[in-house]
Amino acid sequence: MTDVADPPRTNFIRQIIEADLASDKHERIVTRFPPEPNGYLHIGHAKSIVLNFGLAESFGGTCNLRFDDTNPHKEDLEFVESIEADVRWLGFDWGDRPFFASDYFEQLYGYAIELIEKGLAFVCDLDAEEMRAYRGTLTEPGRDSPFRNRSVAENLDLFARMRAGEFPEGSRTLRARIDMASPNINLRDPVLYRIKHGVVHHQTGTAWCLYPTYDYSHPISDALEGVTHSICTLEFEDHRPLYDWCVENVSVPCRPRQIEFSRLNLEYTVMSKRRLTELVAEGQVEGWDDPRMPTIAALRRRGYTAASIRDFCERIGVTKSDNLVELSLLESAIRDDLDASAPRRMAVLRPLKVVLTNYPADRVESLEVRNHPKDEGMGVRSVPFGRELYIDRQDFAEDPPKGFKRLVPGGEVRLRNAYVIRCDELVKDAQGGIRELRATLDLDTLGRSPQGRKVKGVIHWVSVAHGIPAEVRLYERLFRVPTPGAGGSDYRSDLNPGSRRLLEDCVLEPALKGVQPGEGFQFEREGYFVADPDSTPGRPVFNLTVGLRDTWGKSQK
Repeated sequence: MTDVADPPRTNFIRQIIEADLASDKHERIVTRFPPEPNGYLHIGHAKSIVLNFGLAESFGGTCNLRFDDTNPHKEDLEFVESIEADVRWLGFDWGDRPFFASDYFEQLYGYAIELIEKGLAFVCDLDAEEMRAYRGTLTEPGRDSPFRNRSVAENLDLFARMRAGEFPEGSRTLRARIDMASPNINLRDPVLYRIKHGVVHHQTGTAWCLYPTYDYSHPISDALEGVTHSICTLEFEDHRPLYDWCVENVSVPCRPRQIEFSRLNLEYTVMSKRRLTELVAEGQVEGWDDPRMPTIAALRRRGYTAASIRDFCERIGVTKSDNLVELSLLESAIRDDLDASAPRRMAVLRPLKVVLTNYPADRVESLEVRNHPKDEGMGVRSVPFGRELYIDRQDFAEDPPKGFKRLVPGGEVRLRNAYVIRCDELVKDAQGGIRELRATLDLDTLGRSPQGRKVKGVIHWVSVAHGIPAEVRLYERLFRVPTPGAGGSDYRSDLNPGSRRLLEDCVLEPALKGVQPGEGFQFEREGYFVADPDSTPGRPVFNLTVGLRDTWGKSQK
């Protein structure tokens, strides 16, 4: 169950359900989330999960998780398990067990026989290419299959032999007998069953070589489960007449209502499962959970929280109009969540050594620092401070640009939670690169301002003697443009070559020793980061979740 405190926003689907309950059309609401187990779920699926499970929760009903496992060539148990993990992680539960369309294969077969007996389905010998030729176009009606008027007895015999495996794959299909002149192409005698040999189904093994299509199995599965509101995305709007035809022409126990809403289209992202599969298969990314991917597994690995994704789904709302959602809305949702919940730590991502020449070499102080500036309940930690420190190279400029408020030759800056220091000397290598800085600190400035002068800049640091070596992975948007592949171009040409950068010589404060994968922090002045599963006890690996502010637009100018 979710823990969202604020009431969900109203939308047209909620209004439909409220009206149905008020008119006593339904005693109890039942929804469903029906993914096909042929890939990992992405942020678009999260919108549907939050909507379907959220509606059931709000109205005291139930939501079924039902796998549409009718295409065994593309499905795998790995995807089943990943989908279950994603739905649970988002905070939802489906009760005693998941449902599968394959649970109903025998009943679906029986309903197909019922359609044949009513003269509403027939076995067709046209192959796929011939069927396309007979189908017609958007402006021209289709033509009847030459096998459309087979007798009921012949159709029953052929259908039974299809199930028995007597015919080659692709040689015969079972088609609905509706209307080849219909303006809706989905009603032009659509395929209900096709033959598939040589596959082992992850639930039924080799028991079947005859598999129902989604358009046939989905409405009947809904009806068998008592679904009251079958909520799907707008691309299925033209399929609704076929959905209704299926449940109206067989003896199912109820008549669910299909309602469509706009799918999530997100900037700088591809949401097609086919394209996501291509990115993984071609090695453009490092798997389904690569933190640059829009999959729920990838977002989780990148440090997004379930609460932030649910919040994002509520923010964007539910409408009937297609639109392109700004990625910054998703990033804003995670920033808001982590700003309140993430403990603070210091991490130097590009180390530059600073030697404090007036600080004793054998002295080490333990500075007490709050774990969160706004939440005293998070407590405090001790941060060691010594003569040699690391600061970030980006916090020093030998020739500073206008407005630079960090460390410069002869200038002062405050070390976060510590002292004010002044840069006195630059130590360079043979090539002229800055190897280290020599500085002095004002011992009277711990927790107080220096007398007679104002220091504006504050930078973070880590003790050289106590720092922990780490790898940090910086991620930017996977694509360079808001709509990859726009205008018919290959979406791959819009990939951002700088979407992943590795920083291998980072140094973290010692409080991060022993961090566990999945633990998230704000690295002060850098952004929000999460420990990656690749971490080892001696060398943590952190992924950038999101920066402290949106810098993408500026970086692209």
